[in-house]
Amino acid sequence: MFPALLARLRAMRTTSPSPLGAPAARAPRGARVVAGVLCGLQALVLVGVAAFYLYELVLGEGSDGTRVVMSALVILLAAVGLAVLSRGWLRWTRWPRTPTVLWDLLLLPVVWGLLQAGRAALGGLVLAVALVAVGAALVAPRPEDPDVAGAPSPGAPSPGATPEP
Repeated sequence: MFPALLARLRAMRTTSPSPLGAPAARAPRGARVVAGVLCGLQALVLVGVAAFYLYELVLGEGSDGTRVVMSALVILLAAVGLAVLSRGWLRWTRWPRTPTVLWDLLLLPVVWGLLQAGRAALGGLVLAVALVAVGAALVAPRPEDPDVAGAPSPGAPSPGATPEP
């Protein structure tokens, strides 16, 4: 399953013409969009978890108010970081690949804990999102890739140049 997904994401890297027949300016953005959307979704989930922590505190379910508030703040900080990653992916910056891969690999112990707690469905969902995000991050084109920026690849003749005999 995972090799097929990587192959499909790699296929998104090939340039595709626009509907008018001209090459698209920054095509394709497929894998970058997938990585950006998944980082954004993870950020939204973390905001929801932080809100749930605070909701439980208001209901009096939290054992220590200070610990609950600090946990919610740390979770919100992680959500802000993921939102910045998402923005970086969608704005075509160079830097979000490594932090995305690192964050999603750090989700593997979370998956393990969920599986041990008997929450296989949630663990499977977290694992799937993490693997797809890592795959998208690894195959996403970089802004400096010649096939993405529209520049000719190194060693390719420039357009209109006559070949040497």
